[in-house]
Amino acid sequence: MNEVTGIIHPALPFGFHEHGDLPVTHALDADGALTLTGAARSDMFIDPNGDGPDYAVGLLLGEPPAGDFTLSARVTVPFASTFDAGVLVVHAGRDRFAKLCFEYSPQNQPTVVSVVTREFSDDANAFPVEGSTVSLRVARVGRTWAFHASTDEKHWSMVRYFALGESTEPARVGLLAQSPTGDGISVTFTQITFTPGTLADLRDGS
Repeated sequence: MNEVTGIIHPALPFGFHEHGDLPVTHALDADGALTLTGAARSDMFIDPNGDGPDYAVGLLLGEPPAGDFTLSARVTVPFASTFDAGVLVVHAGRDRFAKLCFEYSPQNQPTVVSVVTREFSDDANAFPVEGSTVSLRVARVGRTWAFHASTDEKHWSMVRYFALGESTEPARVGLLAQSPTGDGISVTFTQITFTPGTLADLRDGS
C-alpha cells in the first residue's frame, strides 16, 4: 500500500497524503484549485454480492482535528466513461469508508451518488445534475457523518446521514478521482473550505 507525504492546502488545518494501491497525481495552483488525476480502472467499492474484485484506487487522505466540522468543495469532472467521478471520502479502514460522488451514470447523466461501506458497499443515487460541476460537502456530527450536495451553493440537499461504527483506524477525510470503466480522469476541486463547528440542522438546506 502506497502512503507517502502529500500536500498542504492553504484552506485546511491538516495535510493530505497519497493513499492506496494505484498512482494518483495532483497539482495545486496559486488560487487553491486542486486537480487530481486517477488511474485507469480505479474504483473504491466492495460489491455486496461478495464475488466482485476488491477495489484498487489512489486518493488523498488527511486526518482532521478533533471535533465537528464541515469540509466542502466545488467539484468539476470532465465526464467521459461510465462511473467517472469526483469524490469526497470518509475513510476509517479498507472495508469501512463512505463516498459522496459526482458520477457519470450508465444513462450518461451526471449524478450525485453516495456509498457507505461497512465490510461491503451499498450504492444510492441521489439526484441528477445538469453540467459538469456541483458542490459537495461532508460534515462530522459527533459519532455520525452527513453528506450534502448543492447546485447553487445556497441550498444544500441532504444526501446521506450515517455512522461508520467502531474502527481501529482514525477517521480521515479526502478526495478521490475515480474511473472504474475508463482510462483515467482528472477532477478539479475548487473553493475547498473547512469550517469547525456543528451543523445546527442537517435537513433544512443550510
